[in-house]
Amino acid sequence: MKRLFYLLPLMLAVFTSCAQTNARSSFKLNCEGCEAIFESTVPWEQLNAVDTLPDFNDAGAKMLVTGIIYEADGKTPANNVVLYIYHTDQYGIYAKKGDEKGWAKRHGYIRGWIRTGADGRYSFYTLRPAAYPREKIPAHIHPVLKESDMQPYYVDEFLFDDDPLLSAEERRKQPLYGGSGILKPVKENGMLVARRDIVLGLNIPGYPTKKGL
Repeated sequence: MKRLFYLLPLMLAVFTSCAQTNARSSFKLNCEGCEAIFESTVPWEQLNAVDTLPDFNDAGAKMLVTGIIYEADGKTPANNVVLYIYHTDQYGIYAKKGDEKGWAKRHGYIRGWIRTGADGRYSFYTLRPAAYPREKIPAHIHPVLKESDMQPYYVDEFLFDDDPLLSAEERRKQPLYGGSGILKPVKENGMLVARRDIVLGLNIPGYPTKKGL
């Protein structure tokens, strides 16, 4: 009887842990195109916390975007999170080379993959993208996140605070998934530098947090 008494808390802890794991692994936000995160030609374990997108050496406004990805508590740096980003070229088009496969047929070739380390930091070098031609949608960078025990999901697009297309209405429409995605680029040594920190699961409907967070 005593053995059962001591085993019950352990059994409950295991059951709770399994339930949380299943909830996280089965969670999926409606996220068309998030599967593109799996198309990296570099194995995930070899990804770095810094990436340079293919357009960086082209003509245009060079930019560094950097920040820290935090766990759901907003304080603990998130380790081993993969960030996938893609955006338009200097003409507002998802540029292609003609040999694209999978989601690259829609996302183009200006895209990259990053994996955070223990400090949660990420950085990528690219050119500031242009807005879609003849449209009133602000210029943006699409981000998708993949935690090790969850399906990929998107957070707010990276937008630019000084973009004339980013109206007050557009600002209000942002769901703040992962926190605000509005960048404030500052020119440093001839390059635009912008910071954005991301909190996993913040404002995302139905997001299942990890135990203890």
